[in-house]
Amino acid sequence: MKINVLLSGIMLALLVVGCGGKEEKKKDGFSVDRSKATENSVAAVPESDAVPASQRITLDDKGVGQITSITLDAEINTEMAAAGSEIYKMNCTACHKLDKRFIGPSPKGILERRSPEWIMNMILDPKLMTEQDRCAKDLLIEFNGAAMANQNLTVAETRSILEYFRTL
Repeated sequence: MKINVLLSGIMLALLVVGCGGKEEKKKDGFSVDRSKATENSVAAVPESDAVPASQRITLDDKGVGQITSITLDAEINTEMAAAGSEIYKMNCTACHKLDKRFIGPSPKGILERRSPEWIMNMILDPKLMTEQDRCAKDLLIEFNGAAMANQNLTVAETRSILEYFRTL
């Protein structure tokens, strides 16, 4: 019994000594210290890239993937565009909105910023693109690491979506 009382006294003394001595002063207002970086943090976009990736124009970049060259007709194929619209509505609207930024970028005006090959490669294999294409990597960073899901579309379905994007 005496041993239990003695051990309890020692533990209480250690607790008081261990927790005491450091006085924290209350500061007015709110502040956040972001000076520490972790190994798992996403690398920042270089300062030389003042334009966000979603607005950057990279028409000469074809991306990485199976689509290396594509020729678009002068006229839009309305049947293909209609099919692309349906595929887009079923697979893409959870993350992409036509008129505004959402989880992912808006496709409106995408053909003014990206090559048709880049667009198709991004739709067909977004994982490969975000691993090997600089613009796709920068988009991943800009959109808070929200990676585009692979919808497992065929080349023909992807081409229909591209034709739909031409109508926007």
